[in-house]
Amino acid sequence: MSKKILVIQGNPVADSYGEALAQAYVKGAEGAGAEVRLLQLSALEFNPNLSGGYRNKLPLEPDLIQAQEWIKWAEHLVFVFPIWWGSLPALMKGFIDRTFMPGFAFKYQKGKPLPDKLLKGRTARLITTMDGPHWYYRFFQGQPGHRMMKDSTLHLCGVKPVRSTTIDLMNKRTEQQRNEWLSKVEQLGRSMS
Repeated sequence: MSKKILVIQGNPVADSYGEALAQAYVKGAEGAGAEVRLLQLSALEFNPNLSGGYRNKLPLEPDLIQAQEWIKWAEHLVFVFPIWWGSLPALMKGFIDRTFMPGFAFKYQKGKPLPDKLLKGRTARLITTMDGPHWYYRFFQGQPGHRMMKDSTLHLCGVKPVRSTTIDLMNKRTEQQRNEWLSKVEQLGRSMS
């Protein structure tokens, strides 16, 4: 039985390197026999602002309903996004706010400090790009974007393990280096990790 993988591409810029990375992962995973779906957040129609909070929830748009169905379908989630100002682009953060809702991704129980994890049984990989050096982001900034995704979102919802691949110094990478990274990400897809 083939592995079910959902790739979520969160760079809002059309024809971005993030799109190329997502396509490389899809190509590798499909080549290895996985069933893969690709979700390009920039192509979805939804309000990324959780303006009503959890108490006055906005009704989910059709694209977000489908995204939730695909997340439930998937065994492995792959998030591809750039690190901007130490974290995720606003579009991706809004997607998380609107889709990883109580009752879907987690559920609080009276008398329990931590919620029930409703997305257990799934694994994930973060594939991120950044212009700065990874050592600075990791040791001086504490990897806020990665920690938010791994600990505050995915682990809280039961998704683990969460592995990460970081491509730094993007503004200094040559075409050859970018192509080498595309090959590495295709290999990640082939290994379905």
